[in-house]
Amino acid sequence: MVIIPTPVPGRSSQPRTQEVAPERKADSGGNVAPERRLGTGGGGGPAQGPGSGSSRRRGPWAGCGTALIILTALIVLGVVVNALSSGSGSGGGITSSTTRRTPLPAGSVNETDYYTDTLDWIGNRTALLSGLKHFYKKTGVQPHVYITDTVYGSHNPTADELDKFANGLYDELFTDEAHLLLVFFEYGGGYMDRYVCGTQAKTVIDQEAADILLDYLDKYYYDKSLTDEQYFSTSFADAADRIMTVTRSPWIPVFTAIGVVAVAAIGFAWWRQAKDRKMLEAKRTEEILKTPLERFGTTEAEQLAKKYEGSNAEPDPKQGASEPDPAGVDPRSDPNPKQPGPGPAATDPNEGVDPKKPGSDPE
Repeated sequence: MVIIPTPVPGRSSQPRTQEVAPERKADSGGNVAPERRLGTGGGGGPAQGPGSGSSRRRGPWAGCGTALIILTALIVLGVVVNALSSGSGSGGGITSSTTRRTPLPAGSVNETDYYTDTLDWIGNRTALLSGLKHFYKKTGVQPHVYITDTVYGSHNPTADELDKFANGLYDELFTDEAHLLLVFFEYGGGYMDRYVCGTQAKTVIDQEAADILLDYLDKYYYDKSLTDEQYFSTSFADAADRIMTVTRSPWIPVFTAIGVVAVAAIGFAWWRQAKDRKMLEAKRTEEILKTPLERFGTTEAEQLAKKYEGSNAEPDPKQGASEPDPAGVDPRSDPNPKQPGPGPAATDPNEGVDPKKPGSDPE
Protein backbone atom coordinates (compact mmCIF):
# COMPACT_ATOMS: atom_id res chain seq x y z
CA MET A 1 0.00 0.00 0.00
CA VAL A 2 1.30 3.44 -0.99
CA ILE A 3 0.78 6.28 1.45
CA ILE A 4 0.02 9.62 -0.18
CA PRO A 5 1.94 12.32 1.70
CA THR A 6 0.10 15.30 3.12
CA PRO A 7 1.89 18.60 2.47
CA VAL A 8 2.84 20.66 5.50
CA PRO A 9 1.34 24.16 5.43
CA GLY A 10 3.87 26.93 5.05
CA ARG A 11 6.64 24.64 3.79
CA SER A 12 8.03 24.06 0.29
CA SER A 13 9.99 21.18 -1.15
CA GLN A 14 11.59 20.41 -4.50
CA PRO A 15 12.00 16.93 -6.02
CA ARG A 16 14.90 15.62 -8.04
CA THR A 17 14.83 12.56 -10.31
CA GLN A 18 17.07 9.53 -9.86
CA GLU A 19 19.66 8.28 -12.34
CA VAL A 20 21.99 5.32 -12.34
CA ALA A 21 25.71 5.92 -12.04
CA PRO A 22 28.33 3.87 -13.93
CA GLU A 23 30.13 1.03 -12.18
CA ARG A 24 32.74 2.34 -9.76
CA LYS A 25 36.32 1.22 -10.13
CA ALA A 26 38.04 -0.71 -7.35
CA ASP A 27 41.46 0.25 -6.07
CA SER A 28 44.48 -2.04 -5.80
CA GLY A 29 43.13 -3.55 -2.58
CA GLY A 30 39.81 -4.49 -4.13
CA ASN A 31 37.83 -1.74 -2.34
CA VAL A 32 35.34 0.38 -4.21
CA ALA A 33 36.00 4.10 -3.84
CA PRO A 34 33.05 5.87 -2.11
CA GLU A 35 32.50 8.47 -4.81
CA ARG A 36 29.33 10.16 -6.01
CA ARG A 37 29.61 10.87 -9.66
CA LEU A 38 26.19 10.84 -11.36
CA GLY A 39 22.96 12.69 -10.73
CA THR A 40 20.58 15.09 -12.37
CA GLY A 41 21.66 18.21 -14.13
CA GLY A 42 23.95 19.12 -16.98
CA GLY A 43 27.38 17.86 -17.90
CA GLY A 44 30.17 18.34 -15.41
CA GLY A 45 33.83 19.14 -15.45
CA PRO A 46 35.37 22.49 -16.13
CA ALA A 47 33.73 24.37 -18.93
CA GLN A 48 35.78 24.70 -22.06
CA GLY A 49 36.45 28.24 -23.21
CA PRO A 50 36.46 29.30 -26.83
CA GLY A 51 39.42 28.11 -28.87
CA SER A 52 42.18 30.49 -29.67
CA GLY A 53 42.36 29.52 -33.33
CA SER A 54 45.25 30.17 -35.68
CA SER A 55 46.62 33.64 -36.13
CA ARG A 56 47.77 35.16 -39.39
CA ARG A 57 50.96 37.11 -39.74
CA ARG A 58 50.44 40.81 -40.29
CA GLY A 59 52.63 43.42 -41.85
CA PRO A 60 54.03 46.45 -40.04
CA TRP A 61 51.59 48.97 -38.72
CA ALA A 62 50.82 51.81 -41.04
CA GLY A 63 50.84 54.33 -38.21
CA CYS A 64 49.24 55.45 -34.99
CA GLY A 65 45.71 54.91 -36.32
CA THR A 66 46.35 51.27 -37.21
CA ALA A 67 47.92 50.66 -33.82
CA LEU A 68 44.92 52.16 -32.05
CA ILE A 69 42.46 50.09 -34.08
CA ILE A 70 44.34 46.85 -33.40
CA LEU A 71 44.67 47.64 -29.70
CA THR A 72 40.98 48.40 -29.25
CA ALA A 73 40.03 45.30 -31.24
CA LEU A 74 42.16 43.17 -28.92
CA ILE A 75 40.55 44.78 -25.88
CA VAL A 76 37.05 44.07 -27.18
CA LEU A 77 38.01 40.50 -28.05
CA GLY A 78 39.42 39.96 -24.58
CA VAL A 79 36.28 41.30 -22.91
CA VAL A 80 34.03 39.12 -25.08
CA VAL A 81 36.09 35.98 -24.40
CA ASN A 82 36.12 36.73 -20.67
CA ALA A 83 32.36 37.30 -20.62
CA LEU A 84 31.65 34.09 -22.51
CA SER A 85 34.06 32.03 -20.41
CA SER A 86 32.59 33.38 -17.17
CA GLY A 87 29.12 32.61 -18.47
CA SER A 88 30.08 29.04 -19.33
CA GLY A 89 32.30 28.61 -16.26
CA SER A 90 31.17 28.98 -12.66
CA GLY A 91 27.80 30.39 -13.65
CA GLY A 92 27.11 28.16 -16.64
CA GLY A 93 23.83 26.27 -16.30
CA ILE A 94 23.01 27.96 -12.97
CA THR A 95 19.72 29.80 -12.50
CA SER A 96 20.21 33.56 -12.57
CA SER A 97 19.37 35.62 -9.52
CA THR A 98 16.98 38.38 -10.55
CA THR A 99 15.83 39.55 -7.10
CA ARG A 100 17.64 41.61 -4.48
CA ARG A 101 17.08 39.73 -1.21
CA THR A 102 17.45 40.77 2.41
CA PRO A 103 18.79 38.25 4.97
CA LEU A 104 16.68 37.26 7.96
CA PRO A 105 17.27 39.44 11.02
CA ALA A 106 19.49 38.18 13.81
CA GLY A 107 17.69 36.05 16.36
CA SER A 108 15.32 34.45 13.85
CA VAL A 109 17.03 31.03 14.15
CA ASN A 110 17.28 28.67 17.09
CA GLU A 111 20.72 27.45 15.99
CA THR A 112 21.19 23.68 15.75
CA ASP A 113 23.68 21.27 14.22
CA TYR A 114 24.46 21.79 10.56
CA TYR A 115 24.34 18.19 9.34
CA THR A 116 23.30 14.63 10.06
CA ASP A 117 25.48 11.91 8.48
CA THR A 118 24.02 8.41 8.58
CA LEU A 119 26.53 7.06 6.01
CA ASP A 120 29.80 8.24 7.62
CA TRP A 121 30.72 10.36 4.61
CA ILE A 122 31.94 13.35 6.55
CA GLY A 123 35.52 13.04 7.80
CA ASN A 124 36.52 16.71 7.84
CA ARG A 125 33.87 18.55 9.83
CA THR A 126 35.64 21.92 9.46
CA ALA A 127 35.65 21.73 5.68
CA LEU A 128 31.91 21.04 5.60
CA LEU A 129 30.91 23.69 8.14
CA SER A 130 32.90 26.36 6.30
CA GLY A 131 30.40 26.53 3.43
CA LEU A 132 27.28 25.87 5.54
CA LYS A 133 28.09 28.69 7.96
CA HIS A 134 28.85 30.99 5.07
CA PHE A 135 25.35 30.28 3.76
CA TYR A 136 23.89 31.08 7.19
CA LYS A 137 25.87 34.34 7.45
CA LYS A 138 24.83 35.58 4.00
CA THR A 139 21.13 34.63 4.11
CA GLY A 140 20.25 34.51 7.81
CA VAL A 141 18.80 31.03 7.13
CA GLN A 142 20.56 28.10 8.83
CA PRO A 143 21.04 25.08 6.55
CA HIS A 144 21.03 21.46 7.63
CA VAL A 145 22.22 18.58 5.43
CA TYR A 146 20.74 15.14 6.10
CA ILE A 147 22.68 12.34 4.35
CA THR A 148 21.00 8.93 4.09
CA ASP A 149 20.49 5.89 1.88
CA THR A 150 17.19 4.70 3.35
CA VAL A 151 13.74 6.25 3.59
CA TYR A 152 11.23 4.48 5.80
CA GLY A 153 13.56 1.45 5.74
CA SER A 154 13.66 1.29 1.92
CA HIS A 155 16.58 1.82 -0.44
CA ASN A 156 14.20 2.57 -3.32
CA PRO A 157 11.73 5.17 -2.07
CA THR A 158 9.32 6.95 -4.36
CA ALA A 159 9.47 10.69 -4.86
CA ASP A 160 6.37 11.13 -2.70
CA GLU A 161 7.86 9.05 0.11
CA LEU A 162 11.04 11.11 0.07
CA ASP A 163 8.97 14.30 0.15
CA LYS A 164 6.97 13.13 3.15
CA PHE A 165 10.15 11.98 4.88
CA ALA A 166 11.77 15.39 4.47
CA ASN A 167 8.77 17.28 5.83
CA GLY A 168 8.63 14.99 8.86
CA LEU A 169 12.33 15.52 9.58
CA TYR A 170 11.87 19.28 9.69
CA ASP A 171 9.44 19.04 12.61
CA GLU A 172 11.76 16.58 14.42
CA LEU A 173 14.97 18.62 14.04
CA PHE A 174 13.88 22.28 14.38
CA THR A 175 11.70 24.44 16.58
CA ASP A 176 11.52 27.49 14.33
CA GLU A 177 10.57 28.38 10.75
CA ALA A 178 13.97 29.81 9.76
CA HIS A 179 15.82 26.62 8.72
CA LEU A 180 16.56 25.09 5.33
CA LEU A 181 16.66 21.27 5.42
CA LEU A 182 18.33 19.38 2.56
CA VAL A 183 17.75 15.63 2.47
CA PHE A 184 20.38 13.99 0.27
CA PHE A 185 19.58 10.37 -0.61
CA GLU A 186 22.03 8.12 -2.47
CA TYR A 187 21.96 4.39 -3.00
CA GLY A 188 23.03 2.00 -5.76
CA GLY A 189 24.79 4.65 -7.86
CA GLY A 190 21.90 7.16 -8.04
CA TYR A 191 20.79 10.03 -5.88
CA MET A 192 17.79 12.21 -5.08
CA ASP A 193 17.47 15.31 -2.95
CA ARG A 194 14.72 17.32 -1.29
CA TYR A 195 14.74 20.69 0.42
CA VAL A 196 12.25 21.99 2.95
CA CYS A 197 12.10 25.67 3.98
CA GLY A 198 10.37 27.08 7.01
CA THR A 199 7.76 29.80 6.56
CA GLN A 200 10.15 32.58 7.62
CA ALA A 201 13.06 31.14 5.63
CA LYS A 202 10.96 31.28 2.44
CA THR A 203 11.12 35.08 2.49
CA VAL A 204 14.78 34.67 1.50
CA ILE A 205 14.95 31.19 -0.04
CA ASP A 206 12.17 31.54 -2.59
CA GLN A 207 11.71 29.22 -5.57
CA GLU A 208 14.44 30.94 -7.60
CA ALA A 209 16.92 30.81 -4.70
CA ALA A 210 16.18 27.13 -4.09
CA ASP A 211 16.73 26.36 -7.77
CA ILE A 212 20.12 28.07 -7.55
CA LEU A 213 21.14 25.81 -4.65
CA LEU A 214 19.91 22.65 -6.40
CA ASP A 215 21.70 23.68 -9.60
CA TYR A 216 25.01 23.95 -7.76
CA LEU A 217 24.43 20.58 -6.10
CA ASP A 218 23.81 19.01 -9.50
CA LYS A 219 26.81 20.74 -11.07
CA TYR A 220 29.44 19.93 -8.43
CA TYR A 221 28.22 16.34 -8.16
CA TYR A 222 30.22 15.70 -11.34
CA ASP A 223 33.46 17.27 -10.06
CA LYS A 224 35.72 14.36 -9.14
CA SER A 225 38.28 16.67 -7.55
CA LEU A 226 35.94 17.48 -4.63
CA THR A 227 35.64 15.42 -1.47
CA ASP A 228 32.25 14.78 0.09
CA GLU A 229 32.77 17.64 2.55
CA GLN A 230 33.93 20.01 -0.19
CA TYR A 231 30.99 19.01 -2.40
CA PHE A 232 28.36 20.20 0.07
CA SER A 233 30.44 23.10 1.39
CA THR A 234 31.20 24.56 -2.05
CA SER A 235 27.61 24.10 -3.27
CA PHE A 236 26.14 26.01 -0.33
CA ALA A 237 28.80 28.75 -0.33
CA ASP A 238 28.48 29.48 -4.06
CA ALA A 239 24.70 29.31 -3.86
CA ALA A 240 24.64 31.88 -1.04
CA ASP A 241 26.78 34.32 -2.98
CA ARG A 242 24.60 34.04 -6.06
CA ILE A 243 21.29 34.14 -4.16
CA MET A 244 22.14 37.36 -2.32
CA THR A 245 23.27 39.28 -5.42
CA VAL A 246 21.58 40.14 -8.69
CA THR A 247 23.28 38.22 -11.46
CA ARG A 248 25.07 40.58 -13.81
CA SER A 249 24.68 39.96 -17.50
CA PRO A 250 27.99 38.91 -19.12
CA TRP A 251 27.21 41.19 -22.06
CA ILE A 252 27.36 44.42 -20.03
CA PRO A 253 31.18 44.55 -20.18
CA VAL A 254 31.00 43.82 -23.90
CA PHE A 255 28.68 46.76 -24.59
CA THR A 256 30.82 48.96 -22.33
CA ALA A 257 33.94 48.05 -24.29
CA ILE A 258 32.16 48.76 -27.58
CA GLY A 259 31.14 52.18 -26.28
CA VAL A 260 34.71 52.96 -25.23
CA VAL A 261 35.99 51.91 -28.64
CA ALA A 262 33.38 54.08 -30.38
CA VAL A 263 34.39 57.12 -28.34
CA ALA A 264 38.06 56.43 -29.02
CA ALA A 265 37.38 56.09 -32.74
CA ILE A 266 35.51 59.41 -32.85
CA GLY A 267 38.28 61.12 -30.91
CA PHE A 268 40.93 59.69 -33.20
CA ALA A 269 39.01 60.78 -36.32
CA TRP A 270 38.71 64.33 -34.96
CA TRP A 271 42.41 64.42 -34.05
CA ARG A 272 43.41 63.09 -37.46
CA GLN A 273 41.25 65.65 -39.26
CA ALA A 274 42.70 68.52 -37.20
CA LYS A 275 46.20 67.26 -37.88
CA ASP A 276 45.57 67.06 -41.64
CA ARG A 277 44.15 70.59 -41.62
CA LYS A 278 47.26 71.95 -39.89
CA MET A 279 49.52 70.12 -42.31
CA LEU A 280 47.62 71.60 -45.26
CA GLU A 281 47.90 75.14 -43.86
CA ALA A 282 51.61 74.67 -43.21
CA LYS A 283 52.09 73.45 -46.77
CA ARG A 284 50.29 76.47 -48.21
CA THR A 285 52.36 78.84 -46.07
CA GLU A 286 55.54 77.17 -47.23
CA GLU A 287 54.52 77.48 -50.89
CA ILE A 288 53.80 81.21 -50.44
CA LEU A 289 57.17 81.82 -48.81
CA LYS A 290 58.97 79.99 -51.61
CA THR A 291 57.20 81.93 -54.41
CA PRO A 292 59.55 84.61 -56.10
CA LEU A 293 58.49 88.24 -55.77
CA GLU A 294 58.52 88.69 -59.60
CA ARG A 295 55.46 86.46 -59.79
CA PHE A 296 53.46 89.00 -57.84
CA GLY A 297 53.95 91.77 -60.61
CA THR A 298 50.69 91.01 -62.39
CA THR A 299 48.56 90.93 -59.36
CA GLU A 300 45.31 92.85 -59.22
CA ALA A 301 46.64 95.03 -56.41
CA GLU A 302 49.51 96.25 -58.56
CA GLN A 303 47.20 96.98 -61.47
CA LEU A 304 44.94 99.01 -59.21
CA ALA A 305 47.94 100.99 -57.92
CA LYS A 306 49.00 101.85 -61.48
CA LYS A 307 45.50 103.05 -62.25
CA TYR A 308 45.54 105.54 -59.39
CA GLU A 309 49.05 106.73 -60.28
CA GLY A 310 47.88 107.51 -63.83
CA SER A 311 44.89 109.56 -62.64
CA ASN A 312 47.07 111.85 -60.47
CA ALA A 313 49.76 112.60 -63.18
CA GLU A 314 49.98 116.20 -64.86
CA PRO A 315 49.00 116.53 -68.55
CA ASP A 316 51.80 116.49 -71.10
CA PRO A 317 52.30 120.04 -72.61
CA LYS A 318 53.54 118.52 -75.86
CA GLN A 319 50.14 117.13 -76.52
CA GLY A 320 48.55 120.68 -76.58
CA ALA A 321 45.00 121.19 -77.71
CA SER A 322 43.22 118.51 -79.49
CA GLU A 323 43.16 118.64 -83.28
CA PRO A 324 40.09 120.13 -84.91
CA ASP A 325 37.50 117.88 -86.20
CA PRO A 326 37.74 117.18 -89.93
CA ALA A 327 34.30 118.57 -90.36
CA GLY A 328 35.54 121.96 -89.05
CA VAL A 329 33.74 121.70 -85.75
CA ASP A 330 35.65 121.77 -82.56
CA PRO A 331 34.23 118.98 -80.43
CA ARG A 332 35.01 121.01 -77.33
CA SER A 333 32.99 124.07 -78.53
CA ASP A 334 29.47 124.66 -77.37
CA PRO A 335 27.05 123.67 -80.11
CA ASN A 336 24.73 126.51 -79.05
CA PRO A 337 26.99 129.54 -78.36
CA LYS A 338 25.41 132.55 -76.72
CA GLN A 339 25.32 135.85 -78.74
CA PRO A 340 26.69 138.95 -76.96
CA GLY A 341 23.89 141.36 -75.91
CA PRO A 342 23.97 145.18 -75.96
CA GLY A 343 26.42 146.45 -73.37
CA PRO A 344 26.36 149.73 -71.47
CA ALA A 345 26.68 153.01 -73.47
CA ALA A 346 30.18 154.46 -73.90
CA THR A 347 30.95 157.46 -71.76
CA ASP A 348 32.24 160.72 -73.42
CA PRO A 349 35.26 162.09 -71.63
CA ASN A 350 34.18 165.68 -72.36
CA GLU A 351 30.70 165.16 -71.00
CA GLY A 352 29.84 167.69 -68.32
CA VAL A 353 32.54 170.26 -69.29
CA ASP A 354 31.44 173.66 -70.23
CA PRO A 355 33.39 174.75 -73.32
CA LYS A 356 32.79 178.42 -72.54
CA LYS A 357 34.74 178.25 -69.35
CA PRO A 358 38.26 177.37 -70.06
CA GLY A 359 40.19 175.43 -67.55
CA SER A 360 37.12 173.96 -65.85
CA ASP A 361 37.29 170.34 -64.87
CA PRO A 362 34.62 168.00 -65.70
CA GLU A 363 32.41 167.09 -62.88
